[in-house]
Amino acid sequence: MTGLVYITGASSGIGQALALQYYRAGWSLALVARRDAQMREWAQAQGLDAARWRVYAADVSVPESIAAAGRACIAQQGLPQVVIANAGISIGMDSAYFEDLQVMQQVYATNNIGLAATFQPFIAPMRERRGGTLVGIASVAGIRGLPGHGAYCSSKAAVISYCESLRGECRPDGVRVVTIAPGYIDTPLTRQNRYSMPFLMQPEDFARRAFEAISAGASFRVIPWQMGVVARLLRVLPNAWFDRLLAGRPRKHRQGAGHPPEAGKT
Repeated sequence: MTGLVYITGASSGIGQALALQYYRAGWSLALVARRDAQMREWAQAQGLDAARWRVYAADVSVPESIAAAGRACIAQQGLPQVVIANAGISIGMDSAYFEDLQVMQQVYATNNIGLAATFQPFIAPMRERRGGTLVGIASVAGIRGLPGHGAYCSSKAAVISYCESLRGECRPDGVRVVTIAPGYIDTPLTRQNRYSMPFLMQPEDFARRAFEAISAGASFRVIPWQMGVVARLLRVLPNAWFDRLLAGRPRKHRQGAGHPPEAGKT
């Protein structure tokens, strides 16, 4: 099957790799990014057929902006067969700092509200057509909480639960909802990590496996499969064992990291 795929966060990393994977499989592209000029330069540098792609500038963290991009896509290219809500951010936080609550707000605005707003323009017309696929990019980090990673882990846990809820709502109307949970992928997000990243994948390898999972109609898939095994073990690991496993593990960097605050100070 080929058609039109709509991808957010398409200007780098996983999103860019997914765009190339779908294009090479014969699909047309609707690419969403804040850096739309950079996105166009990339598409042209790749030699993509101008008739098979279009770029939409939008800020995923602003619901009105990303929803407007979806409506523009429908008006200009038609209703996509596949919508991939890939845009996401990862910022370390420490709840002892008051200002880090804004970090959590920023992460949720992109990773959760932005994901729902990405899907919103397409749900009703897909239901009316009785066909289409909505893909949420979650993370293995959504399985258990990691030190310094409270905003990101909780946001990705919410992606998993949200997509599961949406899957039940859309199934009667023939619309599929797929949740993809990547492990560690070599992207600008993960290169900042200061801890070991087992089973690290290249974006191109991830994109190929994600394409296969989406095409096969999987409802939930962890990529790579080795991290799926790890995820299943983490789900059942007793808290005491989990805490011992993470003892001494470096924290995720805070945004503008400094010294830990004194008790009672912000």
